[in-house]
Amino acid sequence: MNKIVFLGAGSTVFAKNVLGDCMRTPALQDFELALFDIDHERLSDSEAMLKNIRKSSKSTCSIKAYHDRKEALRGAKYVINAIQVGGYDPCTITDFEIPKKYGLRQTIADTVGIGGIFRNLRTIPVMLGFAEDIREVCPDALFLNYTNPMAVLTNVMNTYGHVRTVGLCHSVQVCVPSLFELLDMDPTGVEAKIAGINHMAWLLEAKKDGVDLYPEIKRRAVEKQKEKHPDMVRLEMMLKFGYYITESSEHNAEYHPYFIKKSYPELIDRFNIPLDEYPRRCAKQIENWKDMREQLVHDQDLTHTRSHEYASYILEAIETGVPYKIGGNVMNTGLIPNLPKEACVEVPCLVDRSGVMPTYVGDLPPQCAALNRTNINTQLLTIEAAITRKREHIYHAAMLDPHTSAELSLDDIVSLCDDLIEAHGDWLPSFR
Repeated sequence: MNKIVFLGAGSTVFAKNVLGDCMRTPALQDFELALFDIDHERLSDSEAMLKNIRKSSKSTCSIKAYHDRKEALRGAKYVINAIQVGGYDPCTITDFEIPKKYGLRQTIADTVGIGGIFRNLRTIPVMLGFAEDIREVCPDALFLNYTNPMAVLTNVMNTYGHVRTVGLCHSVQVCVPSLFELLDMDPTGVEAKIAGINHMAWLLEAKKDGVDLYPEIKRRAVEKQKEKHPDMVRLEMMLKFGYYITESSEHNAEYHPYFIKKSYPELIDRFNIPLDEYPRRCAKQIENWKDMREQLVHDQDLTHTRSHEYASYILEAIETGVPYKIGGNVMNTGLIPNLPKEACVEVPCLVDRSGVMPTYVGDLPPQCAALNRTNINTQLLTIEAAITRKREHIYHAAMLDPHTSAELSLDDIVSLCDDLIEAHGDWLPSFR
């Protein structure tokens, strides 16, 4: 029997979406859905929830929870990853509260920035452990990574884990619909070309019946910026740099040096930036879990409708040979020539029986590539720190981060990194 492994299966809602999708996909029937999580209670919840969906959907997939990771992975054809190392408490809290003491504020802290750097540093050793197991017990498996920070972790799995990996993020498929809804435009029949890096890929083209829609998009954006709305940062970036960005304004506010500034506090209100929203959201989700658990785990008639997450569509394309197009995170093997070859990029990919095949994009507009490179610099130095275990490269990664370097002195950046290393304790490996 073929096997789909879900690492981090205690993420019950996401497991419902991704594995529920698999159970609703004819080509994936009779696969074993192998679940693994270090939280055995949440693992058991997810197992029960998925068995309810299997019953209501009449799926012939088998569902099995494992407490031994290597046994879960043994013989797998596909591995889906959705872990979070350190969780909200203590690690996310640490990533927000210690930088605050230095006057450094964040919105989500899961991609770059000081929070993204430290989320990477505690996650990379765990991911390399996965890679070691995969090379031993399922060396031909395709690894589908959903865990953030997406670009760094996908890069590490390919470059240092030697595991065939594609990173998946739903920001690409919701980009055009969300922009057009905001601007009261019809997205039906729109042809889009999107490429860049994860959370900062660019809507390079938006056409309908061969007509360039960007002039109308920008005209409406100018009018929209006269009122308060949740996407003010992205529209501002588009109006100043020429192209719309895939990921939310909440995310992008902390990827650049322009928006969260101690010396210009009025920018927070002007661009409607939700500082510290992610910790509030995490706390609320934890608080609501009891009611959600009752609904998901104990409803024996629980149903599921196939979601827009890419995983099941990728697996279906590989199993059937019917091509499917995705936006995937892959290594930059010349796909975007004006971004570093060491970087992980987000580009259109074709999927069929041959697997995930990235497409050539060509050079990005120079200003877009330049903005991408500011984030790639920090990504690559974070990888250097994780692999060499040299503390100085943690400092370098933080010193090169656009938001951190715009707010703090070099000495304060070093001090902040030292404080975070100490506060994270055993969640991090030792750095010399």
